[in-house]
Amino acid sequence: MNSPFSGRGKPSTALSLTRGGGRRRLACARLRHDRYKGGKMASRSYDGVLLGMGNPLLDISAVVDEAFLANLCFRYDLKPGNSILAEEKHLPMYDELGSKGNTEYIAGGATQNSIRVAQWMLQIPGATSFMGCIGKDKFGEEMKNNAQAAGVNVHYYEDANAPTGTCAVCVVGGERSLVANLSAANCYKSEHLKRPENWTLVEKAKYVYIAGFFLTVSPDSIQLVAEHAAATNKVFMMNLSAPFICEFFRDAQEKAFPHVDYIFGNETEARTFAKVHGWETEKVEEIALKISQLPKASGTHKRITVITQGCDPVVVADDGKVKTFPVILLPKEKLVDTNGAGDAFVGGFLSQPVADAQKYHRGGPRH
Repeated sequence: MNSPFSGRGKPSTALSLTRGGGRRRLACARLRHDRYKGGKMASRSYDGVLLGMGNPLLDISAVVDEAFLANLCFRYDLKPGNSILAEEKHLPMYDELGSKGNTEYIAGGATQNSIRVAQWMLQIPGATSFMGCIGKDKFGEEMKNNAQAAGVNVHYYEDANAPTGTCAVCVVGGERSLVANLSAANCYKSEHLKRPENWTLVEKAKYVYIAGFFLTVSPDSIQLVAEHAAATNKVFMMNLSAPFICEFFRDAQEKAFPHVDYIFGNETEARTFAKVHGWETEKVEEIALKISQLPKASGTHKRITVITQGCDPVVVADDGKVKTFPVILLPKEKLVDTNGAGDAFVGGFLSQPVADAQKYHRGGPRH
């Protein structure tokens, strides 16, 4: 089965960072073997175990040469290696990029990326579910087909008045330039979540993951799911996602935070979070520990903070202790592209406590 990450090869997620390195990978391989031996019984025990909610974007991705990218940059006022939100003037480039012969359509967006990687790791169709908003158009159909082909059970809210969110991805030499048009992804409503056929996904899940970007769209949906998770001893996980989320959506973030059992982020986001909260430190280890010790609504699970630092060690704060895990460097010649690398890391991480809990029939992650 091909990886959903860039469409080729195994994603270089930091499985070695989730307690055990090679032993973890071997255990995961054995676990997949055990699940296949279990047949339908194994599939049933994994049915909808991990739920994601977020902003779905259809990545329209193509490897281009420098001349093509330079032409796009000139005509659409872009900068190589940059990530921006689309304006009206950028809209024609989506069809232009789609007309290239090597274009890939990938069901993306931060949360959906992570859920697809976790699904690929778990190797059981339907182990994961996802909700978000798309439009009723050709890109929406492409999104559904792509996500379902990856084994994810998607329940999209389809908005007839907004086109499906898209992200143009131009890859040159492993580096990518992104132009995101959120559109329908901004239109999710909690009424969709409350429908019985959709709330069933929430009740079925034992783990829930939501990127911080969804705080800009439907904080009431996040709160409904977060409170349900706390009341039923499920594991609720979020991501800081971006500095602007910590700065400008602080109230919504703080409302959800007491329910968060796992929080992910990178060093820039962590330092912004600390600055916003008046913590006079830029040391990532100290910040991770402080985040893990913020008040929780439920004492069932202790909060675990996971902060990535690019090629520098990953910082994990758990139960009053901080550990660092070195990153296994990937040779440049093996790099396909960097699009979704952080999301892939989270997806690989998410798959491991889910796999452990299901194999050993425990209600929460093994610490």
